[in-house]
Amino acid sequence: MRKFLFLFVFLCSQWGNTQVQSTFAESTGDALLYALPISTIATTIFIKDYKGVKQFSKGFLVNAVTTEALKLIIKKERPNQANFKSFPSGHTSITFQSAAFIQKRYGWEYGIPVYALAAFTGYSRIESKNHYFIDVVAGAAIGISSSYLFTTKYERNIDVSLAIDSYGSSIIFVYQF
Repeated sequence: MRKFLFLFVFLCSQWGNTQVQSTFAESTGDALLYALPISTIATTIFIKDYKGVKQFSKGFLVNAVTTEALKLIIKKERPNQANFKSFPSGHTSITFQSAAFIQKRYGWEYGIPVYALAAFTGYSRIESKNHYFIDVVAGAAIGISSSYLFTTKYERNIDVSLAIDSYGSSIIFVYQF
């Protein structure tokens, strides 16, 4: 808890410094580019959801190919003039593809926090002058679409529910074979 508090105080004290803010946003966005897909696939493997592994991998491949193909075809210059690969944002497409997979496969309770991280990644790309707003929106749309093409809801083997009516109450266990 003390480490978190120290980090919070440090970040607040640096908030006015735009160079530190931009560097923090950019480096965090860069870290999320790898952290979100790696943690998504690792968690899916850990819970032995091998169907989910296949679905995530297909979505990831379609996302990566689509994003890179559009960068090569459109050749839009970045705001920082580093190169002509601004449209669409690859960081954003990858992080939103992970978020959409988690949300569609496992539910909104898991998807919302990951969408927040993906949105921060998009913000970091604009803040660091690597992309324009439209580049980030397009990357998010490509990422979400590529996940939605292949992802189905995760089916649990056991479901437990409680039924209460005027006759009494009961606990219902359902096991799928």
